[in-house]
Amino acid sequence: MTDATIQTLDTPDGPFTVLEDAQGRVLASGWTDSAERILARLAAKHRPERVTDGTVASADAVDAFYAGDVEHAMQVPVRQFGTELFNEGWRQLRRIPAGAVLTYTEFAVAMGRPDAIRAAASVCARNAPALFVPCHRVLRTDGTLGGFAWGLDIKRALLERESVGTTALV
Repeated sequence: MTDATIQTLDTPDGPFTVLEDAQGRVLASGWTDSAERILARLAAKHRPERVTDGTVASADAVDAFYAGDVEHAMQVPVRQFGTELFNEGWRQLRRIPAGAVLTYTEFAVAMGRPDAIRAAASVCARNAPALFVPCHRVLRTDGTLGGFAWGLDIKRALLERESVGTTALV
């Protein structure tokens, strides 16, 4: 991959940076204004050779998410690099509807690998296009928030925006 565009958007949760390839597919994104941190979400062999500041196609979907249309982000094309298991996991993440959550155990079942709970957690941890592939919708088996690359405050805020009853979330 040679060219990519990066843009940092202002959101109620702070700066949100999106990296897209030349075809407008989100490669990586997250709540930071650091291009280096976004690029670090990709394995070195999958990083673009040239990154240009510009306007990303997915900016409208980010604005829509924060305006209450949370599902628009699920229509944004993404490009992820992984094994068959990881690719299936990322597909399943996009199928979790807004306002719903799965536990890592339930997510492993959705991936077709009910015994692969740790692998399910790894799928979430290695998810580079945050927001567009909603790994924040997966919780620990005991119902607590668990981890999130961009911090638990962001994860909680995202779930609250999606109308998940977060009073029980720790």
